[in-house]
Amino acid sequence: MNDYLYKLEQFLIEDLKKIENINILEFGVRKGVSTKLFLEIAKLKNGRLYSVDIEDCSNLFNDKNWKFFKTRDDNFEYIKKNIPEKLDVIYLDSVHEAKHVEKIFYNYYNFLKVGGYFIIDDISHLPYLKNNLRNNFFNEINNQETFKKILDIYNSNYNNFDLIFSFVSSGMAKIIKKKNSPLNLNKKIISRENSIKNFLRVIFKN
Repeated sequence: MNDYLYKLEQFLIEDLKKIENINILEFGVRKGVSTKLFLEIAKLKNGRLYSVDIEDCSNLFNDKNWKFFKTRDDNFEYIKKNIPEKLDVIYLDSVHEAKHVEKIFYNYYNFLKVGGYFIIDDISHLPYLKNNLRNNFFNEINNQETFKKILDIYNSNYNNFDLIFSFVSSGMAKIIKKKNSPLNLNKKIISRENSIKNFLRVIFKN
């Protein structure tokens, strides 16, 4: 089993198998690895899977439990007209840039049921650091910015949802909705790491 499959199996799939009549919205299909897993769960639990990608992936599966939309994930008006009013799972694995992740999260979060999962893939920059296994500048920076953006959003919404991270492979964030309240705008975390107080603490510590 590769790292991506292992991450999904260990961090998410067992949770989804507990949900009856599950409705899943997936952004990003690519080769259909996650799509295949989600479709198996949808069939098992009498549910539906709705997948979105800018590439035509409609020929990957032929199943009554699956509906594919060839469009951008930020084609909000079109997508919102074609998905259920309430979803159990939203899986984001399309454009891995912080601003895009924030935009998608805020536009679709209200479709999530209480207790539902909003999953964001690729939140760890560690594999992409220089001299590490995947050594890639752009993925390193994008994933690090996405991770920080998720923390900023959580910083102003910890009463609205729980947040759990996996750092297997390129990482994954699991957001669990706690109540039907509007999301607050993200509040940037102001760290005291570079404060004079911390500077003095380091001096006295050493």
